[in-house]
Amino acid sequence: MPETGETPTWHGVPRNGIDWHPTVDVSLCIGCGMCVTGCGKGVYGYDYEREKPIVLRPTQCLVGCVTCSNVCPEGAISFPSIQQLQKMMRQRKMLAYVKKQELSEGKDRWAVNSQEAIQ
Repeated sequence: MPETGETPTWHGVPRNGIDWHPTVDVSLCIGCGMCVTGCGKGVYGYDYEREKPIVLRPTQCLVGCVTCSNVCPEGAISFPSIQQLQKMMRQRKMLAYVKKQELSEGKDRWAVNSQEAIQ
């Protein structure tokens, strides 16, 4: 998170307004710590007394990332549905925002023409 007191955003949307973060089902969790050590965004902490991970910084979770869920051997980590995320992206016209930002910076790193896509 920025130290400037600014609200972090994800493609123009305030991050705290996006419902995307992991939830740990402690009844399934075996406390292996794969989620804690595998998360490069510092979302998790670890309760050494209970031997369970804790979601400490949910808004630091990279929107759309489910790596921790994929590496959990017990399936103890879940996320909101991808359909909810896609709906929010459509409602907020996020691709149009991204295109506008890219073009204003003189680049369009995601745009490809048909010939590039075929190769």
